[in-house]
Amino acid sequence: MKNKIKTKVLSPFLYFFKSESSSGIILLICAIAAIIIANSSLAGVYEHILHANVTIGYGEFSLSMSVLHWINDGLMAIFFLVVGMEIKREVVFGELKSFKKTILPISAAIGGMIVPAAIYVLFNYNEPTITGWGIPMATDIAFALGMLSLVAKNAPKGIVVFLTALAIVDDLGAIIVIAIFYNSQISWIALLLGLIVFITLILANKFKVEYTSVYIILGVILWICLLKSGVHATIAGVLLGMTLPIGENIHKFKTSILYKLEHTLTPWSSFGIMPIFAFANAGIIINTDNFSNNLFSPASLGIVFGLFVGKQIGIFATSFVLIKLKIAKFPSNVTKRHLYGASVFGGIGFTMSIFVSSLSFTDAAILSEAKMCIMIASILAATYGTIVFKFIKFKSEKLNEN
Repeated sequence: MKNKIKTKVLSPFLYFFKSESSSGIILLICAIAAIIIANSSLAGVYEHILHANVTIGYGEFSLSMSVLHWINDGLMAIFFLVVGMEIKREVVFGELKSFKKTILPISAAIGGMIVPAAIYVLFNYNEPTITGWGIPMATDIAFALGMLSLVAKNAPKGIVVFLTALAIVDDLGAIIVIAIFYNSQISWIALLLGLIVFITLILANKFKVEYTSVYIILGVILWICLLKSGVHATIAGVLLGMTLPIGENIHKFKTSILYKLEHTLTPWSSFGIMPIFAFANAGIIINTDNFSNNLFSPASLGIVFGLFVGKQIGIFATSFVLIKLKIAKFPSNVTKRHLYGASVFGGIGFTMSIFVSSLSFTDAAILSEAKMCIMIASILAATYGTIVFKFIKFKSEKLNEN
């Protein structure tokens, strides 16, 4: 019986891990394709398509936004919905349920957000680019898990769970930062309507409404309310995910709306929405002369040092201190080297960092510079993390020989 219950909880986790890690390769291909196109003769067509207006609806009951905005505000809401469902599932039944189990990845994630933000602020104090302090706070789930699955196939499951839980908490932190700090002028009427819809979703869950269509319709209305309110519309996805019915107990979990919707949307999010986002946002025009001049600008240094240095220091130092103080303990079969390697991979900040940068800067040149630095820092973290895990493997082989 215990094994059956364990399988019911673990299989969605492994499904999520497999989807996210596999999609990292597609994300990378789409990002490279976008850079190639943006620096080719097709650049004009690429820009024209992204900034072309698309209208949905009719007359007063219509929404008109550019293709880029539909991707960043619309499609990404579905990505955030998947994240919201993942957070709820892990909190209710999974790796984030027990305080003793979650204290390490939660604290590590917080440390991995505070230190990079502080480093960015140090470089950009009294600079107009101070608004980008949220950029180096985020870990990209897909790329981080993708790298871990590629270079650490024989790593203990504990480090996989640690990095996944950390990335989920990291995403939640980024969502809170976006909701509070990265919004335009607030429309309180639209926000109030959104609150009413959110309360309706909670009541629908409480009174056991079992029609998926009800939650989807209310979720779309919530998205429109937040879009009009000035609070970033993607937050609607997280709020919807947190209110979906998950089942009264583990036995009813696999028949719940959350389980079914998560398994339906996760592949679309991992292999469709995120690659589209990467393709639409990674199209950076590379000008070596300008970039070499701007490489040592406060924003560039803040992003690179924040992601590559700040992330590994924040995650590893926080974890090490908690373990030393015996507040937390190492996951099963995990060593300090595994923990450090995962901390380095935490500095891969592609998707969410680019998302926050697009909210931070309106100047196209600064935004392009920020995206380039996010890529540089992510490549450094991925490369160095690979070396760390290869060294762990080498040390293990040496010990086995002896």
